[in-house]
Amino acid sequence: MESWPYKIVEGSGEKPTVVVQLKGGKKEYMPEELSAMVLKKMKESAEAFIGREVTDAVITVPAYFNNNQRKATKETATLTGVNVMQLINEPTAAAIAYGLDHMADGTWHNDKNVLVFDLGGGTFDVSLLKINKTGVVDVKAVGGDTHLGGEDFDMTLVNYCAQEFKKKHGEDIKGNPRAMGRLKVACEKAKRDLSCCIFASIEMDCLYEGIDFSIKISRAKFEELNSSYFEKCIKLVEKCLFDGEIKKADVDEVVVVGGSTRIPKVQRLLVEFFDGKTLCKNMIGEEAVAFGAAVLAAKLSGNNNLTWDTVLQDVTPISLGISAMTNGVEDCMSMVIPRNTSIPTSKKNIYYSRINQTYVAILVYQGESNKVEDNVLLGRFDLHGLGSDGTSQLELCFSINANGILQVSAQETSTGQRKPITIAKALNF
Repeated sequence: MESWPYKIVEGSGEKPTVVVQLKGGKKEYMPEELSAMVLKKMKESAEAFIGREVTDAVITVPAYFNNNQRKATKETATLTGVNVMQLINEPTAAAIAYGLDHMADGTWHNDKNVLVFDLGGGTFDVSLLKINKTGVVDVKAVGGDTHLGGEDFDMTLVNYCAQEFKKKHGEDIKGNPRAMGRLKVACEKAKRDLSCCIFASIEMDCLYEGIDFSIKISRAKFEELNSSYFEKCIKLVEKCLFDGEIKKADVDEVVVVGGSTRIPKVQRLLVEFFDGKTLCKNMIGEEAVAFGAAVLAAKLSGNNNLTWDTVLQDVTPISLGISAMTNGVEDCMSMVIPRNTSIPTSKKNIYYSRINQTYVAILVYQGESNKVEDNVLLGRFDLHGLGSDGTSQLELCFSINANGILQVSAQETSTGQRKPITIAKALNF
């Protein structure tokens, strides 16, 4: 948030609100409202291109988006008046594009284990999939980081330049949003240049207090500054293979998508990790995800002219569970649906009440830790009317639909008392 030219404050319902300057005053927006503005513009552009109204859409999201982020994305579409036919993970969409591309050349004869490495501007996703020539896309495991991407690489360069400016001129520009904003634009351009050049120059007139700034950045320096980020990407790839129970030697194709995969160091690390395997770069990195989503949208719209009958079997990226609260004290996380479970899915668990316990507070969490404080709280509901003798049996049901949206219900089996909850506007995201 420190690098943004606008402020984030706590709005109604403890949700973050963006404060911007607009027409001489201040205006507050929820993230969903800002996203809706972007989606509305995209909708208008599409309608102008095809010459008719757009009412439905397939929307892609980072594979590692949690439940709240997926629900917020659907709310964005609702604000825009767009019906979401399906939410699909970005690497899965890229895999569809890959499959269709290879079906067209007639060289595909066997099932393939495909790893999709998707490194974009703000998020990193890695997915391990099995694809067969009939169009079945079976996701085995997903991983990633929703706060890792090109923006991070830009900021390491921005901070380095700010430090160099302070060394040369004794002035700290980090407290000046305008200077930092200009520097960020210049650093992003330098990052792009370094993907095809060994050196890049940053030259700025009157960056701060009338002082000019110029510096020459080498590709080696850029790689050094971001080495921890690049190494983290490879560790997440390794973890995804472990979760999918597939050895790296059994991966047939490594498909790279996303603008940040143009960084030479990222490609070198991937090639080294897969023991010299050639990366699949046939598709335009920034278009592969949209292309795959369009193919799925065509199928869902009833288009029978497709040469590849896409069938998706996706997974939930993060484990889901509960913590029951007794006498104001929370239990440890009890896992209900482990990560990388195929969706849609429905799982039921049985729990028992304790002596003198007449109600239970059920807190729904998302995360991998046994400690609830390390996980994300999605929502809470109370189930009353339990017998005080400690014999009440509770049936808890978790259901995840094809969009990755969770619904939870609890029932006291002897009385039939049932309490459902849709994890929708669940606290923060």
